Amino acid sequence: MSDDRLGRWVPDRPEDVAAVFHTGDFPWWIAGGYAIELAVGPELRAHSDLDVLVLRRDQARVRVLLDGWDLYVADPPGQGKLRPWHPGEVLRPPLHDIWCRRTPETPWSIQLMLDEAEGAHWVSRREPTVRLPIDRLGRTSETGIPYLAPEVQLFYKAKATREKDEIDFEAVLPLLDDPARAWLADAISVIAPEHPWLVRLLPVSRR
Repeated sequence: MSDDRLGRWVPDRPEDVAAVFHTGDFPWWIAGGYAIELAVGPELRAHSDLDVLVLRRDQARVRVLLDGWDLYVADPPGQGKLRPWHPGEVLRPPLHDIWCRRTPETPWSIQLMLDEAEGAHWVSRREPTVRLPIDRLGRTSETGIPYLAPEVQLFYKAKATREKDEIDFEAVLPLLDDPARAWLADAISVIAPEHPWLVRLLPVSRR
């Protein structure tokens, strides 16, 4: 999440990110609210930042791709402190949040998120029992932009829901098929067994 104390944000658009990342030899996905919009089609609301999710094991390739950018890692995460991400530096857990801008004089434009993986499976950095095959982690928009599967994005939004997260949930819920709903319900049940979204996701027989 962007923090005004750390500088101004003018987030890129998904197509801007695709222009930068399309040459990368690693998987990546638009995440956050933009991922929800890529799933539903129309714009839903204003965005203060733009998230891109990559796997931690691919961070060296990401660092090379963004060579020349001004890159800072949140260290410690969530404490409003940034430090440079130096070339060749390996970021280990719990570090996962990288702020990116093209030069020190330009606004922040991309928030890069590192997530975990084991073999062919994505592993949630928040709860390692929550997993998904990597080939099911994302979708592709009509314009060819990869984005995080809505059920995975909603899982991350479920931790501490805000008004914008409720907007995203309502918009994308009708698009979730039964397997996606079941996976999301199971994942949320692990971290928040009383979460109000569960009533909307679970069939009556499982409530």
